[in-house]
Amino acid sequence: MDIYSFWNTTLKQNASTMRTYFHADAYVRWHNTNEHFTVDEFIQANCEYPDKWDGEVERVEEIRDLIITVTHVYAVNKPLSFHVTSFIRVKDDKIISIDEYWGDDGSAPQWRLDKHIGKSIK
Repeated sequence: MDIYSFWNTTLKQNASTMRTYFHADAYVRWHNTNEHFTVDEFIQANCEYPDKWDGEVERVEEIRDLIITVTHVYAVNKPLSFHVTSFIRVKDDKIISIDEYWGDDGSAPQWRLDKHIGKSIK
């Protein structure tokens, strides 16, 4: 499975092409918000979001039938930026499940800044 094409299609909110990457009975779980989606619900959540997305896959690791990605996702017309870690299970070159963990991008909390610990990655 071409994981970069999957992410490109998802970020472009192309519903018909997104569907081709999944087994019919696949599911997606967003653990941060305690949501479990069917493929159709996942596509609806992505494609009906009231803004356009863009992003970049920053890391890919593959372990047998599991593809792990870290992707920077951001809204095109709003100051929203996230990093998502996705655990994508594949069977017969199609997705059977995705477990995702989303985190908001932002500044370090003030208490750590006050302690002068840590430094910027970029």
